[in-house]
Amino acid sequence: MAHAYTPGLKVTEKTLIKKDRRLPLKGQVIVKKGDQVGSDQIVAKTELPGNVQPVNVSGLLGLLAEDVPSHMLKKIGDPVAKDETIAESKGFFGLFKSSCKAPVTGTLESVSSITGQVILREPPMPVQIKAYIDGQVTEVSQAEGATVEAYGSFIQGIFGVGGETNGDIKVVAADPSQELTIEMLTPDCKGKVVIGGSLIKFGALKKAAEVGAKAVVVGGIDDADLKKLMGYDIGVAITGHEEVGLTLVVTEGFGQMSMAGKTFKLLKSKEGLKASVNGATQIRAGVMRPEVIIPLSSQDLGGEAVKEAGGMEIGSAIRVIRQPYFGKIGKVSALPHELQKLESESHARVLEVTFEDGAKAVVPRANVELIED
Repeated sequence: MAHAYTPGLKVTEKTLIKKDRRLPLKGQVIVKKGDQVGSDQIVAKTELPGNVQPVNVSGLLGLLAEDVPSHMLKKIGDPVAKDETIAESKGFFGLFKSSCKAPVTGTLESVSSITGQVILREPPMPVQIKAYIDGQVTEVSQAEGATVEAYGSFIQGIFGVGGETNGDIKVVAADPSQELTIEMLTPDCKGKVVIGGSLIKFGALKKAAEVGAKAVVVGGIDDADLKKLMGYDIGVAITGHEEVGLTLVVTEGFGQMSMAGKTFKLLKSKEGLKASVNGATQIRAGVMRPEVIIPLSSQDLGGEAVKEAGGMEIGSAIRVIRQPYFGKIGKVSALPHELQKLESESHARVLEVTFEDGAKAVVPRANVELIED
């Protein structure tokens, strides 16, 4: 029997939210399990290696490659400043010397007597990972990152741009069908997560950025206005790294579309509370949707039982969205924590799925969609 699955958006008032905060490469985790953290608190940090800058000393000084090491004024590992002389020819009787200057500030990494090339490496680039949400550290991976958990409201959008940010919620639309116009964006929107209704146009987006709004959440946007904001067509790439002055979350789609009543009512009820917002979107394998997270206090929860938002566990129903098992539906039968080597020679987190016919397969976690009850 054929099965069809259309993923839905999560709009949940009370749920458990988990966020894995991972470094791009190993570094230092500066929180410990049990710590209470704020959204702007740094939980882990590392340094990315600086860019490599090759310098053709042999060609610049007219030397044989094998003679380059003896003409270096700097040794491997020495720091160098931009425009500092790193090599010099001996000239004739001490005259007519030629010099080679460093094009960048950095460190001398290697000198080749085969190619005559010198490699300079620019200073490392610091990377800091913030908690993103107010919550508690529940897991720490040595030198890799941490998991932050919080109970709160969780709202997903259909599309977004811009990265992680946070601010207090400010609802400026009277109802979910009202367009968010320039006139609604007053100076008191500075630092806020602004909630609109059915549509926002380019002029209003520009005004929102000018007044200092952290994010805008609205029902719809015209494709032409989005292109004008970005300066190019986004296509199907991952969003979330755009520098447009704010983060945008579209909850319904393209065009003038009233925000879903449930979504608007939930956001309205949380006005004045702090929200964490991320516009990152990916519509291919490993689907990511933009989100609004509103952590709640224990008083707001009122002791009501909640479940994890978007959590995958043993027994969860899933659908595979990549070949060779595309479209097959089954249940998660194992969730190994360790990275495993794939046929492509890359490493990824995987899961074991038991299909409806009883067959089992191991697939990357990014290649499945969770089927919610």
